[in-house]
Amino acid sequence: MVLLFLFAFVVLINCCYFLLFSKFSFLPDPQEINKEEFPVSLIICAKNEANNLKENIPLWLNQRYSDYEIILINDASFDVSLKIMESFESEDSKIKIVNVENIETFWGSKKYALTLGIKKAKHERMVFSDADCKPASPYWLKEMATNFTINKQVILGYGAYNKIPGLLNKLIRFETFMTALQYFSYAKAGFPYMGVGRNLGYTSKTYYDNSGFASHMKVQSGDDDLFVNEVATKSNTAICYSQESFTYSKPKQSWENWIKQKKRHISTAKYYKLKHRVFLGSYFIFQMLFWVLSLLIFIFLDWKIPLALIILRLLIQFIVLHKAMKKLDEKDLIYWFPFLEIVLITFQFSIFISNSSSKTGSWK
Repeated sequence: MVLLFLFAFVVLINCCYFLLFSKFSFLPDPQEINKEEFPVSLIICAKNEANNLKENIPLWLNQRYSDYEIILINDASFDVSLKIMESFESEDSKIKIVNVENIETFWGSKKYALTLGIKKAKHERMVFSDADCKPASPYWLKEMATNFTINKQVILGYGAYNKIPGLLNKLIRFETFMTALQYFSYAKAGFPYMGVGRNLGYTSKTYYDNSGFASHMKVQSGDDDLFVNEVATKSNTAICYSQESFTYSKPKQSWENWIKQKKRHISTAKYYKLKHRVFLGSYFIFQMLFWVLSLLIFIFLDWKIPLALIILRLLIQFIVLHKAMKKLDEKDLIYWFPFLEIVLITFQFSIFISNSSSKTGSWK
């Protein structure tokens, strides 16, 4: 009987989290509003991204926005990235180049490179992406930038991954979707905690008032999520989720490379504010408990009541995830979600254990 009550409690907590996530799932579709187009600096950091720069610089130059510059940061590349940047700079005055050379103190630090790029930017409002990120439309920059207001100084966007066949791709996109569902939902609940550098905006005032990345400069990753974790508040943060505002990146195509990436990302979580660590950690623990207890309870108890609780939990989860997946154009994942959730929990737990006894590397 104790096991049944424990399982019911775990299901209740799971459902409470899904109700929290419904704050994003049930938002109305964003309406097109004619907002003032303030000058914007688009900042792109690239390290050995020659091929991606060839493909994506024309897309950034083709944004239908009235007044913007593009700051291209060459982060000590040893390929021809700088030459490609210079060739585009010679043809379009929008482009400004920051060429970063490694120095011993900040060897391999993306944050150091971004700091130099931000100093180069002439506009207060800044939008950030990565060299391998394609904007979903010519209106991407407008969709992101017009969310800036006097009060809204941090803009959280969605950085999606390209859809290709295979289980790994589904898992990567599911993990990316679940992360976005959480940071969008927490932001709508007045509790913003992170964003992704593939699609992010903030003002130079916010950056300088926070002393930039100073408090976590020695942490290899976290130029996006740790910075947002420090500066985002209920009043200064907006979310941008129209499908024209997405960016799309090439996903990892080997399990080894994806796991290395996840190790680096997960390693930053210990630097989040305590309240955020508690909420995020509790969600993971109660997810894991649900699946573990679902197995145990069928072994030791009559199946009727546990089955009803499992169906209830999965039904609420399906409704919330399906609505959110439609918003974020990930509808094909909905019928895979129980399986993908179990696989993701398993990988996250193993990565957490691995990170406890190893060090992570640089950003590229």
